[in-house]
Amino acid sequence: MTTQTLPPPLQKPPPGEAPPQETCPRAAPTEDLRELARRHGLTVSGARPSLPAYARQIWSRRDFITAFATARLTAQYSQARLGQVWQVMTPLLNAAVYYLIFGVLMDAEDGVADYVPFLITGIFVWTFTSNTILAGTRAISGNLGLVRALHFPRASLPISLSLQQLQQLLLSLAALVMILLALGEFPTWSWLLAVPALLCQALFNTGVALVLARLAARTPDISQLMPFVLRTWMYASGAMWSIQNLAASGRFPDGVVLALQCNPAAVYIDLMRFALIESYTSAQLPPHVWALAAGWALLAFGGGLIWFWKAEETYGRG
Repeated sequence: MTTQTLPPPLQKPPPGEAPPQETCPRAAPTEDLRELARRHGLTVSGARPSLPAYARQIWSRRDFITAFATARLTAQYSQARLGQVWQVMTPLLNAAVYYLIFGVLMDAEDGVADYVPFLITGIFVWTFTSNTILAGTRAISGNLGLVRALHFPRASLPISLSLQQLQQLLLSLAALVMILLALGEFPTWSWLLAVPALLCQALFNTGVALVLARLAARTPDISQLMPFVLRTWMYASGAMWSIQNLAASGRFPDGVVLALQCNPAAVYIDLMRFALIESYTSAQLPPHVWALAAGWALLAFGGGLIWFWKAEETYGRG
């Protein structure tokens, strides 16, 4: 029969003495983990890169941006019987409706030379801005599967959607040119001014799309609100009526008229009309119009990219 030796009972320390402290030996780390990660080029997963590095990442994925935009453009009307024809028919039908309402019923063509080219050009240019901004509100929320599955700069999505709308506009411009030719507007050197005007507008649209992509990623209800905001903006931008006629009427203070003329959508519409319509002269343009166009473009694109980049690590979470 074996006997077991029991451990001695715990004894209380004498009065006035502190209880003995149990020590658990711990292995001191031989090297700081952060320094080790830094030395081997490791970074936190999903961390936001610096702005220059972020811009380089976007540029390195330019092939993906172009391919994504082209694929979406091809698939946009794939279920419709007329297919890509709707890219041209949609703004034309809108122009026909607005001509009936503003040109015929409200007599907005009074005092506007070549009102039909004036109206069609304004609708085509406004549609480019409107569609790009609406696409921006769905850039993140509409592609959550892609955002959560792959690592890439998230700004690629709103930029690619803006490129898609630019591609669609270029297709529509072919129809616009044919309409202008049929209405007696023949090519002149001023038509070349449409190129820098469209580039400035594309940069502006992309910047606004970046801003709304971040806002709508956190608050999806913004995509439901934007059609009402855009409709109000369209009416204030002179797409169907002449801001110059409003100025001549004297019904509004000069400051209000100048604000309407200098709003970015109106600036790009005016520049395209000036480039394509012979009767639309420089006297109908706001002061310093090219500086306004470039300033709006740089402010919107630069500010929109920085605003979007600051929340880069939050997209697709929650």
